[in-house]
Amino acid sequence: MFVILVYDTAAERNPKVLKTCRKYLHWTQRSVFQGELSAAQYRALMAALDSVIDPTYDSIVTYTARSPDMVESATLGVALGGPVDIL
Repeated sequence: MFVILVYDTAAERNPKVLKTCRKYLHWTQRSVFQGELSAAQYRALMAALDSVIDPTYDSIVTYTARSPDMVESATLGVALGGPVDIL
């Protein structure tokens, strides 16, 4: 499945969330990641993030599609991130 993940977390948790997301997805811009994951990888990512965030303050939103071909995107301004090796 193709996954777009957006997060908004407290500054002290940002490094842990960033590091966790980079293990699974490509950094797109600031708090946005995307990439293709299996269902098992998606569950593992969400479990790892759940152990890092404070659910009473932080927010993580994911959007899923069957493939990246089913998602259109457009960029205005500077294009940040992009497909690079996942850590």
